[in-house]
Amino acid sequence: MTVKEQVEQIKTGTEQILPEGGLEKKLAKKDPLRVKLGLDPTAPDLHLGHAVVLSKLKQLQDMGHDIIFLIGDFTARIGDPTGKSKTRPALTEKEIERNMKTYFDQVGKILDPNKVIIHYNSEWLDKLSSKDMVKLCGQTTLARLIEREDFAKRLKTNQPIGFHELLYPLFQGYDSVELKADIELGGTDQTFNLLMGRFLQEQYGQEPQVIITMPLLEGVDGVEKMSKSLGNAIGLNESAEQAFGKLMSISDKLMWRYFKVLLQENTAAISAMEEGVAAGNIHPMALKKQMAHQIISRFWNPKEADAAQKQFEALFEKKDYSQAQPVELPKGTPHPIWIVDLLKLLGAIKSSSEAKRLIEAKAVSLNDTLIDDFKAKVAWKKGTIIKVGKHRIYRIS
Repeated sequence: MTVKEQVEQIKTGTEQILPEGGLEKKLAKKDPLRVKLGLDPTAPDLHLGHAVVLSKLKQLQDMGHDIIFLIGDFTARIGDPTGKSKTRPALTEKEIERNMKTYFDQVGKILDPNKVIIHYNSEWLDKLSSKDMVKLCGQTTLARLIEREDFAKRLKTNQPIGFHELLYPLFQGYDSVELKADIELGGTDQTFNLLMGRFLQEQYGQEPQVIITMPLLEGVDGVEKMSKSLGNAIGLNESAEQAFGKLMSISDKLMWRYFKVLLQENTAAISAMEEGVAAGNIHPMALKKQMAHQIISRFWNPKEADAAQKQFEALFEKKDYSQAQPVELPKGTPHPIWIVDLLKLLGAIKSSSEAKRLIEAKAVSLNDTLIDDFKAKVAWKKGTIIKVGKHRIYRIS
């Protein structure tokens, strides 16, 4: 492809490329570019929100550029303060190590793992001397750091900012210096940190990186950005059936966003679909199934997408509960059992507070009987059907 064709393809689906004309200059060199994506292992699972950036990385990989996947094992000890109204609790090294183990399998669903360069930022950040730290801190000012929107908000509301949090953008920027990155990708919430990478590269005598920001994907609640901690995420390591069900649970309005951001459907095609729904010529459910099938085909595989759709239709359209997810309870499970403990054994929830929220929302039933008491003890037997939310059904086997 010509430079112009490459630029047009890379621009598709992005929010911003900075600086203007910088990408053209990098590509004109004809050499493979060093493309960096950094992720902190703050949770064990990647999700479809990460897939937005990983898909763009895959596109650059297919163009022949060198992909550097940076695991922020050092910066995870701080936690990126982006969007946070208070200081994050520090992760232990054991938590970080446990989370890292799952990343590579999940990234391999999208990228060719044999063509990825993997680095950990502890490789250089752990080795910084006091002299190096003073030099790094001397490259910028406090005034510049507190320009960050989240820092500015916290200062305005008299919320404390840990000094270590101020170092986070410096450390992420310094990663680009060590890696001599030509391009760095991230979500729009990473713009400040990505620009810091450009700035520090200049201070250390390097040609600054081009930054590419990708749109943030809203979670299934349609409100907050997708996040495991908020319970609104679709994990890349979830089963295709679970992911399909969650995709079918999103609102019709959010569906258009998923078509655009995850499937990179063009505006004209989305407008045509919207007009078809408004005119009554297309049913939103049919489009949502199309969307879910395409997403599962892309980030899992087509065979799993077919099976997931078949199971969904059997469960929710034909009410064939023999297709529900079978779960064998461990020996010694009490009869009856506290509903919260049952939901945990099924893998439907991770905490009692999540169970309470679902029960209060009238989103839990057992054999079609609504459970509205958080303290309830329920009887169970083989074949018992438990529904959690709109699109999760379990069958005790």
